[in-house]
Amino acid sequence: MTSSSAPAPTNPTTSGFVVRRARTSDVPRIQELVEPLVNRRILLGKEAVTFYESVQEFRVAEDADGNLIGCGALHVMWSDLAEVRTLAVADAWLGKGVGRALLARLEEDARELGLSRLFCLTFEVGFFGRNGFEDMGEETVDPAMYAELVRSHDEGVAEFLDLARVKQNTLGNTRMLKHL
Repeated sequence: MTSSSAPAPTNPTTSGFVVRRARTSDVPRIQELVEPLVNRRILLGKEAVTFYESVQEFRVAEDADGNLIGCGALHVMWSDLAEVRTLAVADAWLGKGVGRALLARLEEDARELGLSRLFCLTFEVGFFGRNGFEDMGEETVDPAMYAELVRSHDEGVAEFLDLARVKQNTLGNTRMLKHL
């Protein structure tokens, strides 16, 4: 639903949903959408303040009735690199193109920012593989870049670097990378 004070959805689809930039008013709905995945240990839990601090990184999908049905975030990590974070779709909308539409929009955002690589840490290897991501394996980064990234306090950066302090976050997950 679009009101005169809200920006218009960015890509109306014929699939019954739109993808748009998240607003602060979406944060409680994002948390509700993500909570079941946190309970199943698919996503890491985050405090409300973390969602508010990063709301500008999020895109959301909503159905024709204005219900939030998906979300995803793009977190810039370096001059050419960003992480796809918190990509989640409501169970009733799985397999209907919501995740693919969110990922496509995040990739568009990454290109607009001049980024050339996207990282994700995921259990959903099939989904990301079908969308051009590949298992990073033991891939390492340039030593100079590593020296800078290792200074970050961001858990996603530590996961990208495969640092020992985040091993509990990465168990069972696959580190994947896509070149844009």
